Amino acid sequence: MNPESYESTFFLALRRMRAPLITLIVIYAVSILGLTLIPGLDAEGNPSQMDFLHAFYFISYTATTIGFGEIPNAFSEAQRMWVTLCIYLSVIGWAYSIGALLALLQDQNFRNAVRLQRFGRAVRNMREPFYLVCGYGETGQLLCRALDQLGVRAIVIEVSESRVSQLDLHGHTADIPALAADASQPEILKLAGLTHRCCRGVIALTNDDSANLAIAIAARLLASQLTVLCRVETLETAANMASFGTRHIINPFDKFGRYLALALHAPAAYHLLEWLTAVPGTKVEPHRDPPRGHWVLCGYGRFGKVLVSALEQESIPITIIDHDPPLESDHRHWVRGDGSSVPALLEAGIQQAVGIVASTNDDVNNLSIVVTARKLNARLFVVLRQNLQAHQALFDAFESDFTVVPSQIIARECLAILTTPLLAPFLWQIKQRGESWASTLLDQLTGRFGWEAPTVWSVCIDAPQAPALLKWLKLSQAPTPLGDLLRNPRDRAQELECRALYLVREDDAMVMLPHRHTSVQAGDQLLFVGCREARGDLELTLNNENTLEYVLRGREIPGGWVWEQLARLHIRWPGSG
Repeated sequence: MNPESYESTFFLALRRMRAPLITLIVIYAVSILGLTLIPGLDAEGNPSQMDFLHAFYFISYTATTIGFGEIPNAFSEAQRMWVTLCIYLSVIGWAYSIGALLALLQDQNFRNAVRLQRFGRAVRNMREPFYLVCGYGETGQLLCRALDQLGVRAIVIEVSESRVSQLDLHGHTADIPALAADASQPEILKLAGLTHRCCRGVIALTNDDSANLAIAIAARLLASQLTVLCRVETLETAANMASFGTRHIINPFDKFGRYLALALHAPAAYHLLEWLTAVPGTKVEPHRDPPRGHWVLCGYGRFGKVLVSALEQESIPITIIDHDPPLESDHRHWVRGDGSSVPALLEAGIQQAVGIVASTNDDVNNLSIVVTARKLNARLFVVLRQNLQAHQALFDAFESDFTVVPSQIIARECLAILTTPLLAPFLWQIKQRGESWASTLLDQLTGRFGWEAPTVWSVCIDAPQAPALLKWLKLSQAPTPLGDLLRNPRDRAQELECRALYLVREDDAMVMLPHRHTSVQAGDQLLFVGCREARGDLELTLNNENTLEYVLRGREIPGGWVWEQLARLHIRWPGSG
């Protein structure tokens, strides 16, 4: 769909209704002219001519079937014959016009034009920060739902009209403008708000790598200041995106491959990462760690190749079952066949294996593989790939150790980047600190907050996010300890149910796990973990001067001008109260 083809719905309608309108105009003109030319009789029976005003008035309410009355005088026989003819002509003309109008309203091009204009108007009227989401498949639906829960606006471009029509059925709190169009076209991106002053970023989630690449290039050239997140499935496309300066390139298979390698190498670090990146409110079930030993992988596609590489990096022996093993010599152990067949699994050594990966692009086939394998070896550690969210009930019924859902991996990664920018560098630090450090921190955090996924958020000590604290820091000469800020604004004797994980100074100095005596400075960025109520209480402290005064000094200052004046009077004349 090209926006230039539908610049004006009004003129498009006029072009389609040109013939019916001309027909009506001719019928009205001939009818009025006839009434003015045909002689009539006045009240005394003398010959008279009807003027144009009365003729127009009479035809207007008669031709539209509103009513009938002979004005200004009773008609002559000739006038009545002419009016009879005009009535039938007008009925034919209106029937033709109404039929043409109904056909216009059902015309797909006209409906597209109306939809396009309505969408463009909604984007132009947007006054809140928003993200442009390209692709409303399973990943796009998960991401839009999460953004809506966080109070962040989104605009959607999806090539499938059926998916766009389903958007209104998903019960979002705020309206999400959506357009059925090809997001790889730059004009469509501009229409959807790519260059809008409130646009904060572009998220390319289509299932076509070339379309995601085109979106990344357009965003880089037309709005280089925006944050761009792109889904990708091939290394070649990822390298091309990186060459255009795209910072956030998300390959769900590569991401899970790293997760699996981390789980094999440092299980506690993986559990900590999984707990911190889970969707808030969901229960994170601690599972057994992936065992070392012989593994069997079924399906050597994109996902299978990534997992084979991850397992080989950890020196894990692996046997691959695939319909088309490579013809050239390969150091790996291959079995030709179907992973759901017992002979192929036995040949691959499933009875002696410690783990199995079902990595084909067919959900039913993957379930068949692991069910058959578990019958042959009940102790297997199972990694199960789920391609479609619609099959969730089937996968819930089977107890796997890892269920890989690409849409969930991408959505969680996007949310972490967009809403908690400090989380990514902190997770990188987790991987560098070692297993014992991660295990200690995991025990501390889950012991305090439980295994339910926590709320993770970032705060910057600046005017938009912490105006009260920023003013305090400028006026106060004494250092402000972090622990004093993390007091309950209703009872400062109690601590907030949260903990600071990471601090970055304005000079890029980094502090891991800052303690309660760490001084807070203007420009600091802090990463917190805790419950949702603690986040709200901390935001109140950072934004309200009276609350901050109570939290830091224990002084309760009345709010509002009237109470402030009464407080001053009480201080001046203590005995007056």
